[in-house]
Parts: sequence; structure tokens; C-alpha cells
Amino acid sequence: MSTWLTHLAVERGMAANTLAAYRRDLARWTAYLAANGITDPREVRETHVTAFLTHLREGSEETAPLAASSAARTLVAVRGLHRFLALEGEVAADPTASVSPPRPPLRLPKAIPLDDIEALLDAASVGDPPASLRDRALLEVLYGTGARISEAVGLDVDDVTGAEGVVRLRGKGGKERIVPLGSYAVAALEAYLTRARPALASRGPGLPALFLNQRGGRLSRQSAWALLAAAAHRAGLTGRVSPHTLRHSFATHLLDGGADVRVVQELLGHASVTTTQVYTLVTVQRLREEYAQAHPRAR
Repeated sequence: MSTWLTHLAVERGMAANTLAAYRRDLARWTAYLAANGITDPREVRETHVTAFLTHLREGSEETAPLAASSAARTLVAVRGLHRFLALEGEVAADPTASVSPPRPPLRLPKAIPLDDIEALLDAASVGDPPASLRDRALLEVLYGTGARISEAVGLDVDDVTGAEGVVRLRGKGGKERIVPLGSYAVAALEAYLTRARPALASRGPGLPALFLNQRGGRLSRQSAWALLAAAAHRAGLTGRVSPHTLRHSFATHLLDGGADVRVVQELLGHASVTTTQVYTLVTVQRLREEYAQAHPRAR
């Protein structure tokens, strides 16, 4: 198992968070095998894999049942491990090759209306000037580029070209993409870089990080979540608002405005357009709702 994880980290550049999730999933798998008297991967059969999936979905006295999405993610890790062992010649065949993951129910991304976005951004500008300018700039970047939170807090100052209105984001697997910055995000970043970041940087070791915390270090994902939650509370937004809410809203609002789905795919950094197409379902659902409310013969 450790050899495969090292392969993913070194040769495929997999993100640390993904590796940690794989490690947890594989620990669950090896514990299940050990409980059934199997310690050698050459002894694993397809029936063990399917029984493990059933175990995950039904749970036990010690563990709660997993949702279909969580069980499917666990199977991805298990399949990756056994495929690797087969390719390396450590086992004769891959026992997971014919096992299909459980299909999770379709969950449409949760986007929030533009009015709520604007209220959220305005609420980020409240409080201590250095922090409030940073918070506004961060949220403008998240909504203006559709960046993942890890991509945003991972930005360095040199990744932003304000004059050209673009930012370089590093996505999953170390893949880079150039994304345009809207005028609001450019203005917020300029205000932060000139009026707030120098004060924050003076408190720390002089890191190249774009977004700094109060001690001059790189802003963490956890701190970014916290400042977003605080802004959402001040804005009076109900329901859960996360960094991914801004990413979902970015994609949905672009498609509502007529953007091509393949353009949105590139902006989001999705490897497949299939991943992006779920957002088109959101816009179709909204059309149906508007139609049902407005058309005299809709119901």
C-alpha cells in the first residue's frame, strides 16, 4: 500500500488531501480483510470486494453505514491499489476489475443568487482594515475565478497579473490554468496589495504567498473557511455557505449568462466536460421552475 501511495505522490503529483483520503480508505479495506483472515493481496478475490462494498453500505456494530458516494470513493482507492499491484506483477489478476461502484443519487450543486453573492462580498469588507481588505479580495477571487479554496490560498503574488487581469491557478495533479479576473476582483486585489498586504507581511518571514494571515504566514484553508462563514453570518445568509458554494455559483451564473459549457470546463479545471455538465442541469431546473410559475397552462 505504501509503495502505491508513494507512486501517486511522486510520479503523479497527487494532492496531499487526496492522498490522506486514500490512506484512510485503504486502512478501512485492509482492516476488513484482516478481520476475514486475509493478509496477502494474492488471496483477495472479487467476492471479497463485493462483500466489502456491502459491508460499507450496511455498516456494522462498530461502524455506521456509508453513503453511496463515500462507498464509491473508497472503491476507487481499492481499485487503484489492486490495479497497481497487478501492473507491478505482485498479483496475478486484479480482483476489482469487474466490480462496479454504487451509483450515488444525483446531487445538483448549490448556487446562491447574485444578490446574496453581493451581500456576502460587502459583508467581507467589515472590520479591521488589513483583514477586511484581504477577506474581500479572497472572496472576489473565489467567485470571480471559480477557484477551489486550496487553489486560492495556494496563490503567490507572482501568480496574479493585475495589468492583464489574469491569475494562474494550480489545480489537482499540479495542473496549471490561466483564468481571467473580473474588474471587481482586480480592484479588490489592488486595494489589498497596496493597503493591507504590506502590513501583514511585516509581521512574518516575508513569504511570497498572496493571502497572508495576521502573523504574516500563508492563510490556511481552515482560516479561509472561517472568514467566509463569518461574512455569510454578517450578511444574514441562511443555509451552509462554503468556498465551494462560490465555485458552484461562478459556474451556474456563467451558464445562465450564455457561456459555453466547454469554456466553463476550462475555467473550472475539470478534466472531463461530463463533470461540468451537471451545472447545466441546475440551469434547466431553474428554467422549469420559472416556466411552472409563469406559464398559464404549465399546471
